[in-house]
Amino acid sequence: MKLGLIGLGRMGINMARRLLGAKHEVVGFDMDAEALQTLDKYGGRGVNSLTELIRQLTPPRAVWLMVPAGRVDALLHELVPLLEAGDTVIDGGNSFYRDDQRRSKELSQKQIEYLDVGTSGGVFGLERGYCLMIGGTQQAYARLEPVFSALAPGMAAAGRTPARSRQEPTSAEKGYLLCGSSGAGHFVKMVHNGIEYGLMAAYAEGINILRHANVGTQPVAMDAETTPLRNPEAYRYSLPLSEIAELWRRGSVISSWLLDLLADALSQDAELKSFHGRVSDSGEGRWTVQAAIESGTPAPTLATALFARFDSRGESDFARRLLSALRSEFGGHLEKTGNLP
Repeated sequence: MKLGLIGLGRMGINMARRLLGAKHEVVGFDMDAEALQTLDKYGGRGVNSLTELIRQLTPPRAVWLMVPAGRVDALLHELVPLLEAGDTVIDGGNSFYRDDQRRSKELSQKQIEYLDVGTSGGVFGLERGYCLMIGGTQQAYARLEPVFSALAPGMAAAGRTPARSRQEPTSAEKGYLLCGSSGAGHFVKMVHNGIEYGLMAAYAEGINILRHANVGTQPVAMDAETTPLRNPEAYRYSLPLSEIAELWRRGSVISSWLLDLLADALSQDAELKSFHGRVSDSGEGRWTVQAAIESGTPAPTLATALFARFDSRGESDFARRLLSALRSEFGGHLEKTGNLP
């Protein structure tokens, strides 16, 4: 199948390579000339304009967008006039699902199909494959299924769930799924990323507790502003964090790919000195918590993980100053100086 791919960044170029390896044809467009040359090197065809991209595709065309969510509407404004009835646009980025619902309605008026495809796999997708969460019509999905199959990990990525062993494999077991109508794919990916926030936070907090298991060996200030450690003898462990992460990877119920990545990071730099701890959020965690609020669904873990990311960027600094000021106001407490360990 011949596919147009707009956006040849870290994920886009690897997706192109995976498709080319499965004998699909890829025509790509990106503002970065070096990215176009890279695509050419792997057997695709890089072009310098959207017009040229569309000219290289045979109707009914399929154009996959791998661009930041904030650029999709502007891109569609340029792209849609070049398309014809029967063509399909696929948004593989992390768009807000309500934007998908709107775009699908707008494009349907021009008889252009729209698929939203939540794509998980990151920079490892070239080798591991991509988990694809898809929203749109059955008709558009069926036409693009060979592309989804090529991008997905396939059956070998995980053992079959025992209860499914007597059933015919579904596409979900291969790594891609039509989740529902327009917006459903990005809705599922949104919650997927919200869960990711929570899992990452749980690992980070747990390892941090292990790191502080030596607090009983450290001097503690004896003043009215410091809560005393009642049992310092209980916290005199110097734990090998990198080795513990490796241990948990083997046979533990909390083993996962995220733990694999955590272990690799600690093995490279046990103190993580190359990081400052400023954790960004690209939107999906916020949208997940918003959906939880609007639907009345309890999600305290995911909400806390999201707020922890805000805190990591200094968004609570002023609130902390207010707390310190209030303690000074009502009790005359002087703010202690010095950096935290």
